Amino acid sequence: MPQVLGLDASTQSCSAIIIDTDLASVVAEASINFGECLPQYKAPSGFIPGGADGEVSSDPRMWIDALELLLEKLKDQCDLSKIQAISGAGQQHGSVYLNDNWEDTLGALSATKSLTEQIEKCFSKDTSPIWMDTSTSEECLEIAAATGGDAAVCAKSGSIAIERFTGPQIRRFYKNDPDGYAQTARIHLVSSFICSLLCGSDVPIDTGDGAGMNLLNIQTWDWDPDLLRATAPELGKRLPKVVSGNTKAGEISQYFVQKYGFSTGTPITVFTGDNPSSLVGMGASKAGKLVISLGTSDTFFAAMPEVVADPQGCGHVFGNPSAGSMSLQCFVNGSLAREAVKDKFSYDWDQFTTAIDQTPAGNDGNIMVPFFRPEISPPIDLDAPILKGNESFEAWNEADAAIRACVEGQFINMKLRTNWMQLQPEVIYLTGGASKNDAIAQVVADVFQAQVQRLAVSGSVALGAALRAAYNTFSLPLNQLEAIFCQPETGSTVQPKAAIDTYIEAEQIFSDLL
Repeated sequence: MPQVLGLDASTQSCSAIIIDTDLASVVAEASINFGECLPQYKAPSGFIPGGADGEVSSDPRMWIDALELLLEKLKDQCDLSKIQAISGAGQQHGSVYLNDNWEDTLGALSATKSLTEQIEKCFSKDTSPIWMDTSTSEECLEIAAATGGDAAVCAKSGSIAIERFTGPQIRRFYKNDPDGYAQTARIHLVSSFICSLLCGSDVPIDTGDGAGMNLLNIQTWDWDPDLLRATAPELGKRLPKVVSGNTKAGEISQYFVQKYGFSTGTPITVFTGDNPSSLVGMGASKAGKLVISLGTSDTFFAAMPEVVADPQGCGHVFGNPSAGSMSLQCFVNGSLAREAVKDKFSYDWDQFTTAIDQTPAGNDGNIMVPFFRPEISPPIDLDAPILKGNESFEAWNEADAAIRACVEGQFINMKLRTNWMQLQPEVIYLTGGASKNDAIAQVVADVFQAQVQRLAVSGSVALGAALRAAYNTFSLPLNQLEAIFCQPETGSTVQPKAAIDTYIEAEQIFSDLL
């Protein structure tokens, strides 16, 4: 019975799922929380606190130790020799800097020693900048200036130069520590670093994670010469090659065969980033299925019918690990905005839901731009919402209308800002804490005029890795795997109720307010 392992090296933990594709079941799940299980790294939330000037980094040795602890935990639950395919994902944008000991060390790993003991001599930089880092504003401006501006960077790489992206992080390392950069023979992402450890060899970066670097050209799916030159000297020779997400990276290293009981020759599909992997794990790897994650920030991502960059520079384009490309866009004013308008009227969440239920779709023309803090989609610096409607509504005297206006405004804005993706949604998969709220789900269905489903999927990143491994190794149809492992919750489907033209005028008024 073919068993498949999916790994997720995330910000706060390293997790795994093992599925049996014949029995359509989950064999085992496990997770190692960095702060709880590896307190010696003094990273209670997965990163080193107190960084200066916006620096946020992690110790890559922590990720190695977590991988070994995770495999020990899985070994106690099941027979790892039954695993016949492996893949994984890592938190996007994190970078690992390695010297010329790297490849020789990988090829000579000894099962009598820990991985960290052997790999720690390979680092040319002790810490790894991660996606939370905001220290590279100057470097972003320099990269943009050297390549013709933000629009040119976005057209090439799928995103404007972003502080958390890997290219600006590499440039800052080169500028601040030129000797360390000179000693760097290889720069990996978190995903390709972990994959290299498992393979015992230096492996490629996939297009999904590689596109989160401001270095990859989304038309050629290869490193862009102009962006490389603008970032750091001789950068191309320090980067792995780029491959599509359906590429075999290698086979399991003998280190893991001898220490944990994996079978010799177990194939490993190239790892990807956590967002591309989640796209697969949510069952949305094909165009027409959208995912909206409702959290502190709301996130919209989807497989794209064709490669196109956001002309406004707000969204991002990554490679789709199951072929083609995907888009992703973040909205800062997510759950905290919903909570702010709830608290303004001293409502609880039940009253919040009732307010939406008792007000009509379209809100009788009362509209809110619900930005309680600066927004990135679109980029606008507001510290309070903009209201447009009747006099009482604009004076914040209509609690129920204000609550509906906040939620409608969030999804009207989301729809307007994602039109560049050229999507025709058939179904929207809703996830995150607020996805459980039926009233919010109904607004999503009405604004987008699409069916909404809530999926019974936890750990979509690791699951996506496992599904990719099964698809690439056994040629199992991905749509069949998604139908088995990405099921909607019973009774969770919401159909649009509002007329198709309900929000046409509201969208225009909303745009005019910005």
